[in-house]
Amino acid sequence: MMSIRQRREIRATEVSEDFPAQEENVKLENKLPSGCTSRRLWKILSLTIGGTIALCIGLLTSVYLATLHENDLWFSNIKEVEREISFRTECGLYYSYYKQMLQAPTLVQGFHGLIYDNKTESMKTINLLQRMNIYQEVFLSILYRVLPIQKYLEPVYFYIYTLFGLQAIYVTALYITSWLLSGTWLSGLLAAFWYVTNRIDTTRVEFTIPLRENWALPFFAIQIAAITYFLRPNLQPLSERLTLLAIFISTFLFSLTWQFNQFMMLMQALVLFTLDSLDMLPAVKATWLYGIQITSLLLVCILQFFNSMILGSLLISFNLSVFVARKLQKNLKTGSFLNRLGKLLLHLFMVLCLTLFLNNIIKKILNLKSDEHIFKFLKAKFGLGATRDFDANLYLCEEAFGLLPFNTFGRLSDTLLFYAYVFVLSITVTAAFVVAFHNLSDSTSQQSVGKMEKGTVNLKPETAYNLIHTILFGFLALSTMRMKYLWTSHMCVFASFGLCSPEIWELLLKSVHLYNPKRICIMRYSVPILILLYLCYKFWPGMMDELSELREFYDPDTVELMNWINSNTPRKAVFAGSMQLLAGVKLCTGRTLTNHPHYEDSSLRERTRAVYQIYAKRAPEEVHALLRSFGTDYVILEDSICYERRHHRGCRLRDLLDIANGHNASLGTLVTATGAGQGRDDGWPRRE
Repeated sequence: MMSIRQRREIRATEVSEDFPAQEENVKLENKLPSGCTSRRLWKILSLTIGGTIALCIGLLTSVYLATLHENDLWFSNIKEVEREISFRTECGLYYSYYKQMLQAPTLVQGFHGLIYDNKTESMKTINLLQRMNIYQEVFLSILYRVLPIQKYLEPVYFYIYTLFGLQAIYVTALYITSWLLSGTWLSGLLAAFWYVTNRIDTTRVEFTIPLRENWALPFFAIQIAAITYFLRPNLQPLSERLTLLAIFISTFLFSLTWQFNQFMMLMQALVLFTLDSLDMLPAVKATWLYGIQITSLLLVCILQFFNSMILGSLLISFNLSVFVARKLQKNLKTGSFLNRLGKLLLHLFMVLCLTLFLNNIIKKILNLKSDEHIFKFLKAKFGLGATRDFDANLYLCEEAFGLLPFNTFGRLSDTLLFYAYVFVLSITVTAAFVVAFHNLSDSTSQQSVGKMEKGTVNLKPETAYNLIHTILFGFLALSTMRMKYLWTSHMCVFASFGLCSPEIWELLLKSVHLYNPKRICIMRYSVPILILLYLCYKFWPGMMDELSELREFYDPDTVELMNWINSNTPRKAVFAGSMQLLAGVKLCTGRTLTNHPHYEDSSLRERTRAVYQIYAKRAPEEVHALLRSFGTDYVILEDSICYERRHHRGCRLRDLLDIANGHNASLGTLVTATGAGQGRDDGWPRRE
């Protein structure tokens, strides 16, 4: 039934009450464009200033390290043979192939000499491009021959300036990663300052220039920066595709330039697996990154003439196992907390078993033994059984493969880096546990990854990735001192990000009931600025003193040896001796070697052990027969090995040989990693 009601009159008071609100909305709408414009201009200004500072500080770091190298060796004044000797151990071996390519009559002949090399290992023709990661030397030699710079720049300077230039890229990438995580370029500036002030523990490029890690780590830093950006939610399709391209290129270049690439990327794959399993990372993005890793390694495998060590890597087996396990367990992220936890443990067990199964099958098919020395070393290092294996004990006795020395933390604490790192790490780890527990408990939640309800703990995917990354690489550095450079550089990024991050300060202030937006703003800017002022005040005078300290390369015995070899031996003569010294012989004289420092080949390891019998308790006739089997014409005996003082009893080379040969079983229990140092012979006199 229809009813009629009286129309209500509009009161003047109601109109007057509504009108101010409408007028206020109109005024707000009129103000929005100018507000958006000012914010856009501020963003552009910030990007310009931050980007300029990033480039400048990267270049300054590069110049600083190059100056230290020049001051330490007086590189511009010493003879060519002395410059080459300064590339010690395996560094000299790698540089020799750059020199070989430049001395070849044509590029084609240079390539042929690398593919069919019979001077690196006597009585044997090997493909150097397959065995070693030397494409960077090939590329640089081609550039030097093509570019019109021969009149202005010597080949050695073109080589070392390229490496120092990569350091500029390295520092810039660390700066950008910290900036992306925190939202302010001040964080990147602090990361770069920490990298420089902790130079002893973040890089060794100034005295080991041609090392593979100095080529690879800048690309690794670029990859981490690109992944950090890629994991941001709500990326535009074009930005996402360009970021994936950057990740692929940097991953490929990293893999191409370092023989240990597969082990570093395995750690990275474990990070992705952990975050994906705990629902802290979009599964689709994790799949893209797994695929890029596999594709990059396979492409490197092709370029290295199907290097079997790559095909038999744990990384490929692990990533394939993750894909298979996903297909078999499609409902992994459903159910109650205990149900999901059980599924997660089953998933982990399945991936582990599949990885070991696939890896063993591949290695048996390929008859792969190239990396078995690494697993023997790890087994002995972590106390899973004593060993008489020469190769494993050789690694165990080297300080670079020992535990991270305690004095490292003292140096890192002097710059406040370690304190800041522990502070940020404790907060983010707590947040990660809360988020992981929430994700496992709330299986029905339809929220996007990395976002929680208001009032709960929030951890962004890119933050979670860098958190697990720094934890895993921290464990690696603690167990093996040589790998600390992967961790310490990321420490600078992670600590600086935390001090400039509004999320970190929000979590801290809320926990102590002091939360206030203004306090967050004050803390995230004042604390980094104060630390920067402290670093400038405490370390600037020391850096200036360091730059003014002049030394000179001085190794007359080795120079005399190289000159004698060049003057008194045939060009085709074969030399036997220690791996480290023979690399210099190859570079300075071009003579043929019996063995060399690139240890990632089982037949070479056997050959090296046989050559080293010159220092063991063996009959002269037996040693002579072994040396002649490799075509040896000359043997270089070193007093530093015969009367070794660097290692304690049981770790001297002659002791390791006696243990392996079974001549002195009592020494077997004495083999342990020695105290750590920087692995540097720094006994050169000052320049007057």
